[in-house]
Amino acid sequence: MALQTEKELSEQNRALWQKSLAAYQVKNFGYTISLVQTVLKEAPGFLEARKILRRAEITHTKGKKAFMSGLSAATLKGSSLIKKDPLAAMELAEKSLETDPYNIAVNNMLKDAAKAAGYPEIAAFALETIVEGNPKDTKIMHELGEYYTSTGDQEKAVKIYTRIVEINPADLVANKMSKDSSARATMKSGGWDTAKSYRDVIKNKGEAEALEQKGRVVKSTEMIDTQIAEVYAQWEQDQQNSDLSRRLARLWEDRYEIELDAESIQGAIYYYSHTNQLTSGTDPAVARRLSDLQLRQLEDRIKTLENWFAEGGDQHPDAAQYRQELDDLILQKSESLISEARKRVERNPTDLQLRYELGERLVAAKQFTEAITELQRARQNPAARLKAMNLLGQCYTEKGMLDLAVKQLKDAASEILAMDTTKKEILYKLGQVYEKMGKKDESLECMKQIYEVDYGYLDVAKRVESSYGG
Repeated sequence: MALQTEKELSEQNRALWQKSLAAYQVKNFGYTISLVQTVLKEAPGFLEARKILRRAEITHTKGKKAFMSGLSAATLKGSSLIKKDPLAAMELAEKSLETDPYNIAVNNMLKDAAKAAGYPEIAAFALETIVEGNPKDTKIMHELGEYYTSTGDQEKAVKIYTRIVEINPADLVANKMSKDSSARATMKSGGWDTAKSYRDVIKNKGEAEALEQKGRVVKSTEMIDTQIAEVYAQWEQDQQNSDLSRRLARLWEDRYEIELDAESIQGAIYYYSHTNQLTSGTDPAVARRLSDLQLRQLEDRIKTLENWFAEGGDQHPDAAQYRQELDDLILQKSESLISEARKRVERNPTDLQLRYELGERLVAAKQFTEAITELQRARQNPAARLKAMNLLGQCYTEKGMLDLAVKQLKDAASEILAMDTTKKEILYKLGQVYEKMGKKDESLECMKQIYEVDYGYLDVAKRVESSYGG
């Protein structure tokens, strides 16, 4: 059954609708609710009116205790009405939602009644209301996503499945549906749902042939989307084809490099993961790309949360929850980096540069004891020697082994002739260690060496000049 519009209202109902809009504008929500419910009795398919009604109810009841919850007498009565008189059940549901607009049971009753009455759009609206009131209920989100997919509204499907993945990254069904819906949306927008081949979509056949000859070299999001749609159409028919899966992964990665958006990186991760499973992890290049992208996804989320807190996020009522998420993600990133570095060392145990990288990541994670072994080995590599000695000095300092820290940092500083950034950093750390040991003269001497060439380095000027003012 088709939805109704304002033009299709009777003259009397149109007047009531205009009055309800005016009442809504001046925030007279009680009057708005009364008027709109009257309009809906005559025009049950007027979805726009239901949307205004719901907004008025939500605002009107904000902060008030609901008069019902769960399965009420109204929902029980409505359930029996759905088959006999679905329009009456819809009316009963709207009356019940007046005091509790987010009520799950009543919105489900409205959904079922709307379906029975032939208004699938109103059924979707009822699900959307439940999701709005229960933003972490992934079960309802899945139901809504299925509806969007079945009706061909792929863009909304992508959004709802993306929300599910944000809540539960381990939801493989949502991951796959998000990618599938995105590909279908691309196909639809580019004409792929009706085209026989990509040559029907790309008007310039010379451009299409050039793409073939260049191995699908892409330079824009639009071109990438076109190729994703083409390859996805093939992959959907043969999902065990690792070559097609790898091509999709690469295309989504190329798209991410341009857009830097969550959807693209999630798409790349999904298809690289799928390829990795198909090849049983035997392709190191795929495994490496998957690991790198998962790390970048972590870093993107960390950056988003850090920016949010920098802009005043601590004032948000859920700040503690997001702060915990940020801490967990930082720890997860650290563990991921260490795990990947260990794997590289295991594959190439004699590569001292890899030893240094593992030691560096262990220091960042404050795992100083474990870092010492790796850095001592890395010190034998001329290219990493000074950096390794610098970090060893830091490890010894953190473990309270100050005499060993002094030796390590002094040796490192003596091997650097020019007062470059590395030597200044090492001397500053050495001065701090001397200070902890109570050796003020030695500490000051380190600071003076830096002061002579770089007045503005950290707080060196303050430290040196205050020693003369005493």
